[in-house]
Amino acid sequence: MTLVSIMLWSVLLLPLAGAALSMVCTSARAVMAAVRAGVLLTAAAAAGCIWAAHGVPAVETAWAWLRLDALSSYHLGVMMLVFTLSSLYLPGYFDAEAKSGHFTAAQARRFGALWFGALAAMGLVLLSNNIGIMWVGIEATTLVTAFLICIHRSPAALEAMWKYLIICSVGVAFAFMGTLLAGAAAEHLHLEGAQMLLWSRLCENAARLDPALMKVAFLFLLVGYGTKAGLAPMHSWLPDAHSQAPGPVSALFSGFMLNASLYCIMRYLPLVDAATGHTGWGPRLVLLLGLISIAVAAVFILFQTDLKRLLAYSSVEHMGIIAVGLGLGGPGILAALFHTLNHSLCKPMAFFAAGRLGQQYGTHDTARLSGCLRGAPVWGRALFGSLLAVIGVAPFAVFMSEFMILRAAARSGAWWTLGIFLAGVGVVFIGVLRQAISMAWGEPAIEPEQEQVRPTDRVMIIAALGTLLVLGLWFPETLAGMLGRASSIVEGRP
Repeated sequence: MTLVSIMLWSVLLLPLAGAALSMVCTSARAVMAAVRAGVLLTAAAAAGCIWAAHGVPAVETAWAWLRLDALSSYHLGVMMLVFTLSSLYLPGYFDAEAKSGHFTAAQARRFGALWFGALAAMGLVLLSNNIGIMWVGIEATTLVTAFLICIHRSPAALEAMWKYLIICSVGVAFAFMGTLLAGAAAEHLHLEGAQMLLWSRLCENAARLDPALMKVAFLFLLVGYGTKAGLAPMHSWLPDAHSQAPGPVSALFSGFMLNASLYCIMRYLPLVDAATGHTGWGPRLVLLLGLISIAVAAVFILFQTDLKRLLAYSSVEHMGIIAVGLGLGGPGILAALFHTLNHSLCKPMAFFAAGRLGQQYGTHDTARLSGCLRGAPVWGRALFGSLLAVIGVAPFAVFMSEFMILRAAARSGAWWTLGIFLAGVGVVFIGVLRQAISMAWGEPAIEPEQEQVRPTDRVMIIAALGTLLVLGLWFPETLAGMLGRASSIVEGRP
């Protein structure tokens, strides 16, 4: 077994070892230490994999069932970024609850095991070359993350968990039907055994896949994976789950779990496009769902008074923005992938701030969080800065990726798309900015508890928002090359 193969396996096995270690820890503090160590080790293994895959078409192992190419490598880097930030945030979030007895050692052990389980499941989605195993990974994320929502059991949290579990399970069942139909579309190619489910083999023969079956398959897949990605109108689970989950779990959901489902759709785009003669049939469907998601989010954001629900609908909007970029094709795909990174940097910071402010103020009501810059200077600034980044204020990188998508729409003559995109994003901009200004500088409604900030938290806030500012002003050549290689795979040019 080569070193690269060992590192690929490590990305999957280290989290499983971390889950086992979490279950034998005797205190919440020990679990948090195990989580930080395990995630950092996994991040190191992932960095090694990304380095090994740089400059080569793909790295395969386990009889080609595990595969790392430019697209999965890029998403693996984004995933580990989100998990690392969230894991470093965990101790500060749970320390106060552990001291007060609201976060017991038993809860911590369960949380640690589920956290590592989510990491292993999402890693499996990205590294799997078998579309059936990729589906298994998405299903595993549903089962594992559902119980993260209700770590603190309450009627609202249990309701949100069951809503998430039922709706996403139905969606994943649709994706399962699509996976079977995609395999059936390759039946006449006479591939041996499981070869007909290997994405790399399907991609090599994409133009020879049965077009009718691939169209039906893609409809099922788009509805199924789109449900888990939070695309409207299948998004109804997302606001409840995000609002009831603990802060770091909401950050994980929005920062990467939604991206993992969109990643699955990206894998099928070149297959359906080649099978249908490059007519743009598949991308147009993705574009339509993206525009619907932006419009729906814009309407609901105007009426939100709960900070975490506001951020949840913002996630629906940003998944729609990424989908629009994918649907436009060409430079729009590169912009969509860039937006994936930008959203995964700023949205966790917003949820981190919302989580800590919620603990201090005892509420997520935006009216009662008024004046948070005075009551909680560090987390108040983090919230305000991350909200500015989320809505695309220049020169944050989100503005640049949205501008790149607009330019792609203009170049392709998609004027209706451009108009709807601008209208939706503009409404969201106004709605969120109005709430952000009120929370930052409004008259204080209540007196919060004393702010507790760890040095790690300060470093994370500065690093994340600073990176977004730098990427808005400078587009590194290395990142541009990685995005170019990843977008060529989505376009069907591996």
